Amino acid sequence: MAGAAGLWYAPRLKKRAGVAQLDRASVYETEGYRFESCHPRFHRGRRSESTLSGMMGAFRGLLRGNVTAANMTDTTKTTTPVGGRQPQAAPGPKAALPSGHDLLGWLRRMLLIREFEIRCMQAYQNRLIGGFCHVYVGQEAVAVGTIAAVQPDDPVVAAYRCHGIALARGMDPRHCMAEMYGREGGCAKGKGGSMHMFDADHFMYGGHGIVGAQVPLGAGLAFATKYEDEVLTAGQSDKVTLCYLGDGALNQGAVHEAMNLAGLMDLPLILVLENNRYSMGTAIHRGTTMSHALQTKAEAYGIEFASVDGKNVLELYQCFKPLADWCREHSRPVFVEARTYRYKGHSMSDPRKYRSKEEEAGEQSQDCIDQLANYLREHHDLTDDGFRQLTRQVKSQVRDAVAWAKASPETPLSELYTDVYTDVWGKWTGTSRPQMLREDGD
Repeated sequence: MAGAAGLWYAPRLKKRAGVAQLDRASVYETEGYRFESCHPRFHRGRRSESTLSGMMGAFRGLLRGNVTAANMTDTTKTTTPVGGRQPQAAPGPKAALPSGHDLLGWLRRMLLIREFEIRCMQAYQNRLIGGFCHVYVGQEAVAVGTIAAVQPDDPVVAAYRCHGIALARGMDPRHCMAEMYGREGGCAKGKGGSMHMFDADHFMYGGHGIVGAQVPLGAGLAFATKYEDEVLTAGQSDKVTLCYLGDGALNQGAVHEAMNLAGLMDLPLILVLENNRYSMGTAIHRGTTMSHALQTKAEAYGIEFASVDGKNVLELYQCFKPLADWCREHSRPVFVEARTYRYKGHSMSDPRKYRSKEEEAGEQSQDCIDQLANYLREHHDLTDDGFRQLTRQVKSQVRDAVAWAKASPETPLSELYTDVYTDVWGKWTGTSRPQMLREDGD
């Protein structure tokens, strides 16, 4: 499902009317450097591919023209730094925390993700879920804290450990679980499974099963929102795109190509590196150069860098929110390392022999859910009874999601011929909307 071309997969971008030609030059000046780029031209009856067309399949009906980055000239010096402009100054002080009511909502969402993943593990062991299954247990604070720092209509794209991110974004657990079970009621009609959670209503543009493949898509989403805001509506870019990747993706060529374009073209892209230290099973220092100084990966492309505690949702939010606001205001990319830890294996088939039980126990003693619950007990009068009640509510909701998924029909064989092409062609019958969207009346 990740690559399907159905109409309901397209982002909620305004359509451009007419074919008027555009030839305005955008000029950006930052720290003495001047960057000029020309907007695309539109020609009746002719289409020329965008330089980003390879990573923007969902936008081909929107982007028609060549985007070229002209020279980068130094307005104050005689030479230009290698690799383009330098990273800019870090944003200011930490953000204030939201209300206790909002923090309680964060706790509930983190509990929901944890319980959802536990039930997925049980179902996988009972052979009710097939294929690969990558659970998010231990990393809940990253998804909840980062998504809380952006707007509901900011695009989000993720790798294949995506159930938690989809739930944090607002996907109905019923449709998420049905997708895990391969049922027709799933968010992708059961055709994507564990690695392809997609929710157009919440601007969640999928989990993706190829390591690093979502990063060019994230750059494309950021380009598309900026193009809409600055070219189609002649306004100012006011969206950011969250793109999640694991430490195992750092060595993929497509990631570096996308980072180069993001830095070169001033894309409002936030790369969220969920550094759980082990990739698929290899410690990061054994497989990635400069693993002790990952800011070098961002600096190479003139991208702002920050490293945050991914196990403390409060600290994460306070550091991440100013970065997201800065990215939105300046329309520049940001690379954020969230230091986290996955309690389970890379996938359900991973026995985790590459790390010790003592290490795992030490990491779990700093659990992100416990940290937030303790803060709410100390500062917002959360009681033990209140916490237990919240836990019972979440468990009941997930049990309902499991029952709903089991009752959902198996995906019919006719679905093999939908969502391959947008138009009807031979035995391929175009696109059809999942139940999740039909329920909302779309």
